[in-house]
Amino acid sequence: MMLYYFDLIGVAVFAASGVLAARDRNLDIFGLIMVATLTAIGGGTIRDLLLDRHPIFWVVDPWYLVVIIASAVTTILYLKWRPPPGTLFLVADTLGLALFAISGATLALAAGHSPLIVIIMGVMTGTMGGMLRDVITARVPLILQKEIYATAALCGVVVYLLAMAAGVNDLVAFGAGFSTVVALRLIAIRWGINLPVIRV
Repeated sequence: MMLYYFDLIGVAVFAASGVLAARDRNLDIFGLIMVATLTAIGGGTIRDLLLDRHPIFWVVDPWYLVVIIASAVTTILYLKWRPPPGTLFLVADTLGLALFAISGATLALAAGHSPLIVIIMGVMTGTMGGMLRDVITARVPLILQKEIYATAALCGVVVYLLAMAAGVNDLVAFGAGFSTVVALRLIAIRWGINLPVIRV
């Protein structure tokens, strides 16, 4: 049940990040909600398809779509009344990345998959929604840039797996993985730490 609530929170913050990313793209309210929806459910949908989980999470539980629409509309109204802080998008994106990366890993682990598949599913769940958002809003996806993005998700999932292997409580393991992703991402943003660019 706790994982379900974490999932809903992740959907909400990723939906907000979708609106924030699209706010200067001259979209109507339908377009903004569409970007928010794809951002929020993209990674989880790909995860469910690859893990053969049917029906897909947001199809069987409409509360996901309710939360997405509520988050998108709330963000739109907020933006109408006051300009967002410059870091708001990055914070929302970071929280969504962390929540979805660890929740994706949790589902894959519960399904009995190997650590490698758990890592792949965690990173994919955390990053694919943001990648769809960036592509739709005509931005170079964060995952393809030199920023520490997928790397943060990868490290967080590994920490989660190590904690689970050590017999740590599920919630504590989730928190450890989540905190690792958030810490690495925010430290990288704050101090401008990037991965080296390979020129060919």
